[in-house]
Amino acid sequence: MNIYDTANQLERDVRELAEFKALEQAYNELKAQEESFQLFKDFQNLQVSLQQKQMQGEEFTEDDAKQMQEIAEKIQNDDAITNMLQKEQALSIIMNDITAIMMKPVQDLYGF
Repeated sequence: MNIYDTANQLERDVRELAEFKALEQAYNELKAQEESFQLFKDFQNLQVSLQQKQMQGEEFTEDDAKQMQEIAEKIQNDDAITNMLQKEQALSIIMNDITAIMMKPVQDLYGF
């Protein structure tokens, strides 16, 4: 048995999940709405920027918090984005379950 073959099969299986296909459809619908998609990209860029600040040990500024709050409010009012994020959450639950299963041998080893 080759563990990488198993992992590659898992990757193919994930692509066939109804939850992945629903996320893919929601993402494509989001991309078709230019204004919503730009808002989503702006949100992602802000997240990356704030993560980089955090990794470099920088404090978030009041302006950073204001920007995040403003964009979060816009996202909550955008049906295409909220729909996609709901689909992403459904897939995320499955991915977390898979990760927990894969980590079971280590947990058993350490007695968790």
